[in-house]
Amino acid sequence: MIEARNLTKKFGDFIAVDNIYIKVNKGEVFAFLGPNGAGKSTTIKMLTTLLTPTSGDIFLNNHNVIENPHETRRSFGIVFQDPSLDNELTAEENMQFHAVLYGLKKDVYQKRIVELLNLVELYDRKDSYVKNFSGGMKRRLEIARGLLHHPKVLFLDEPTIGLDPQTRNHIWTYINNLNKKENVTIFFTTHHMEEVERIAQRVAIIDHGKILITGTIGEIIQKADTKNLEDAFISLTGSKIREETGNVGLNQMRISNKLMR
Repeated sequence: MIEARNLTKKFGDFIAVDNIYIKVNKGEVFAFLGPNGAGKSTTIKMLTTLLTPTSGDIFLNNHNVIENPHETRRSFGIVFQDPSLDNELTAEENMQFHAVLYGLKKDVYQKRIVELLNLVELYDRKDSYVKNFSGGMKRRLEIARGLLHHPKVLFLDEPTIGLDPQTRNHIWTYINNLNKKENVTIFFTTHHMEEVERIAQRVAIIDHGKILITGTIGEIIQKADTKNLEDAFISLTGSKIREETGNVGLNQMRISNKLMR
């Protein structure tokens, strides 16, 4: 479903992503892990057409991502790390706006909106303004919005950041259910290793722009000779605290709109 070959991204003399290979199978739940500044966000932006690679090839749902970005965008949904909803619209209006930008017909998206709002248990709040939603409710709505156009792949960049344990548990239950129900391929990042152990089928760990290891959780723990995934992660990437690198100045709402054009 996703294949990146010899993928490299340079910013001047700085190599953010260094000749990596990634392959994600159809219907797989794939965790992409790494410390702050490891190259995760840059990689995701290349996979989702937001950045052009310096070199390498990317294929998603049999589309050449670099040569056919518009066709590729119809194959995936994305939930950004930072909120990208319009707080001055209702939950349903946010969904409708997204559907129109994707060119969905009204008779199609009306039924789909009802289905997805029920899936994330927000149908009873469809007429409520998003500005009055909790963080968890906004995350659930963003997931529902990302699924409107029946994507083959759902990218989730830190989908549970800042949420309490109960809400995080519900979010992953929804994600797991949609993976099984609609066979959506899930590609996600997180710093919560227990989430990875709960849901991921395979894992890749990146650091300093290079893929350090790819495999099942059991394989990674065995190769790192540790007792759990968090210890394996620290063993492979080091115990030094990494500083936040921040974003590259792109407003998340603007990015979301760009993806739909």
